[in-house]
Amino acid sequence: DFRVGGDRAFYMPGSDHIQVPPQPAFHQQIDYYRTCFHELGHWTGHPTRLARDLSGSFGSKAYAREELVAEITAAFVCSNLGIEPTVRHADYIGSWLKVLREDNRAIFRAASLASKAADFLFGLQADAEGEAQEGIAA
Repeated sequence: DFRVGGDRAFYMPGSDHIQVPPQPAFHQQIDYYRTCFHELGHWTGHPTRLARDLSGSFGSKAYAREELVAEITAAFVCSNLGIEPTVRHADYIGSWLKVLREDNRAIFRAASLASKAADFLFGLQADAEGEAQEGIAA
């Protein structure tokens, strides 16, 4: 459930939906896609998908860890799609330095989880392409 509207981007685990502002709300259009991939990164953590801990409230360590995973997922997806990386990813990850300082393995755990999330998203793309090919063959 991917909704476009409002003035902020978020993923709601309880209702399992993503909401992002419309494209014109972004100063650089590429940021719309980066934001979508970030929120899709959160979406992969739902219990019916990759089952990560999405229970953290803003400012908590669990929240910071999940934000790292989502942002690294977005960076991986952008890289795979040939979307130029920007400082935005590094700056955003830097905002969660407290977690990184307290756990010198946090970035590696987040990157591993983000890799699984990106693979999950690309698996959906491959499944959709396979279904489209089956439809053409029928």
